[in-house]
Amino acid sequence: MSLLKETQKDSSIKNIDNNILAITESYLKEFVAPVASEINQSSEALNEALQGLIKRSLLSIKVPKAWGGLEADTETFYHFQQLISQYSGALAFLQVQHQGAVASIVYSNNEALKEQYLSKIVEGKLLCGLGFSQLRRKGKPMITATPMNGGYEINGTVPWITGFGFFDAFLLGASLPDGQTIRAMVPFQNSHQDAGGEFLVSEPMKLGAMQSTNTVTGTFKNWFLPSENVVSMAKEGAIHENDKKIVLFPSFLVLGCAKAGLDIVKKVAQTKQLDFINEGFNHLNEELNYCQEKIQTAITINSRSFEDDLKLRVWAINLAQRCANAAVIVSSGAANYYNHAAQRVYKEALVFTVFGQTTDIMKATLEQMVYN
Repeated sequence: MSLLKETQKDSSIKNIDNNILAITESYLKEFVAPVASEINQSSEALNEALQGLIKRSLLSIKVPKAWGGLEADTETFYHFQQLISQYSGALAFLQVQHQGAVASIVYSNNEALKEQYLSKIVEGKLLCGLGFSQLRRKGKPMITATPMNGGYEINGTVPWITGFGFFDAFLLGASLPDGQTIRAMVPFQNSHQDAGGEFLVSEPMKLGAMQSTNTVTGTFKNWFLPSENVVSMAKEGAIHENDKKIVLFPSFLVLGCAKAGLDIVKKVAQTKQLDFINEGFNHLNEELNYCQEKIQTAITINSRSFEDDLKLRVWAINLAQRCANAAVIVSSGAANYYNHAAQRVYKEALVFTVFGQTTDIMKATLEQMVYN
């Protein structure tokens, strides 16, 4: 049997900053890969890995150079995301929350807030998370913002906030009485205000995967939010429109997970010397390269359709699931060990399957599984 095919590099992507990606991959291979299972289970290990990204200025990858950031282009940023998820899903999941919050600040019209946050973010002195997934839910708003003198009174519950103990603040999404929504920065800590308002955080949830990321629920009661903390305001339903625009981009995290599964298959193939494992790897690797090529090309096209983007996202999800399953299969009974790489990647595939899930993605993912 011929040697295993290596993952092909797409030379058609000309804008990528290879220096940033080389620094990232070198760090991940040397310091993250050897302890990936521990990072998935231990908040202390995850924090150490996160600090490694900070020391290399990689958490300011999308911050403009005018603010001291790296200001990487779109292609570089998404390949960066893919690299991290290939070596540690927990680290990828945690840092992407921060990157999302930072992007919102960068594009905000609140210049005073930019002054307050961006320089600290670049210096590694401040990290941010996200708390607005509840805006996707239909029916009665889970978080309300009632206008009052100088700001808003916040009430309700944020069901998911990742990064307690890691992040200093998070981007809150809340609904106004007229249906519009605001996003604003809120300190990520239990707090009691002099006027009686409070924000309380639950104990970290017991999750089946990425427990180390400390995902919690946050509850507001008559909590005062100053107007100067508002990052942006949007019309009712804007989050659903935006979800359609960005449906393709999380595919890079998913592709990284697929690559992680194939890395395991490749390693097993080299030790067990079974032709059918080589053949399985080559088949999945060829499909993964083709899927990645299609997605890389798609993000450079401005006139893409939502339907085409959705198909590519679902394809990537299906590939990650199959590659993770392949890793389990070739690892045999050893995959049952809680700290086995195949066990970790299998669970990471679960997380990335439902990451940023909308009804459209759920429907398309299920249909792909049932009918294809």
